[in-house]
Amino acid sequence: MPANLTPQYLQAEERFKSASSHSDKISALEEMLRAIPKHKGTEKIQGELKRRLSRLRKESQKKKATVSQKPFYYIEREGAGQAILCGPANAGKSQLLCNLTHAQPEVGDYPFTTRAPLPGMMAYQDIQIQLVDTPPLAPETLEPWQLAMISQADVVVLLFDVNDPNVLEQTEFILTIFEEKELKVDDQQHPPVVALGNKIDRDGAKENFNAWQELFGAKLQARQFCALRKADLEMMRDQLFKALKIVRIYTKVPGKKRENTTPYVLKRGSSVLDLASNVHKTLATSFKFARVWGQATFDGQLVEQNYVLQDRDLVEIHG
Repeated sequence: MPANLTPQYLQAEERFKSASSHSDKISALEEMLRAIPKHKGTEKIQGELKRRLSRLRKESQKKKATVSQKPFYYIEREGAGQAILCGPANAGKSQLLCNLTHAQPEVGDYPFTTRAPLPGMMAYQDIQIQLVDTPPLAPETLEPWQLAMISQADVVVLLFDVNDPNVLEQTEFILTIFEEKELKVDDQQHPPVVALGNKIDRDGAKENFNAWQELFGAKLQARQFCALRKADLEMMRDQLFKALKIVRIYTKVPGKKRENTTPYVLKRGSSVLDLASNVHKTLATSFKFARVWGQATFDGQLVEQNYVLQDRDLVEIHG
């Protein structure tokens, strides 16, 4: 029996997909349960919604009970991925966070302005990427948890002020601690590290950048950058998305027009079956075939479960 899901249900489902907090997900699930047609064809969906709701409520209660036990530097992951901003004091990390997100860090021309991690959400087209500003990497202030955050991030953005008279000592120190942690300054490794020579707009900065790269270019292939230039900020958004190695996948109900605008975010290399598991676990077990609209296919191309999805594919799953 067809489910015949209502527009109210589908709208609530979209809110659930885009929700980042437990409370928003619980609210969306409750609305989905209220809006879903009550008949035999939706019994399995109702059961799954109730299980999800029960699990989220338990997790929410557990989270409330343990929130006071979490260390001050703990940042809960949100969005499509987490990028850690790090580097020496006064390199421009807080300015970059401020210009890419709605976060309002304390920005100053004096060192050690940032004393604890501060997150912000960066919009990239139709997804959100979490950026986290962190305290400076400096001998007098370095804490073990800073390197733990860096090694566990999805992407690392390493900023230097190329005009700082101490940039050579700063670079030596950071490369040394990265080597000790077996972190490679390379955007092809994991986590990928994007190195930036910031404040390139200032007098003499390009000469400073070139001299700096002559010394460290073999280990640190940095890009010229200015956190105040719109073009550089847009480049940074694109670079972070590419470094995350993810794809955005849209879905539609068989036989209907596309209604959702919020994509599922999957790791690059994910298959149609991986998508089906994310949509609903029963859809993965009952999977028959899928149709795909995308740059690598003709419109509505029939594909099997092992088809590798491309960014911005539109998928119609038949189960």
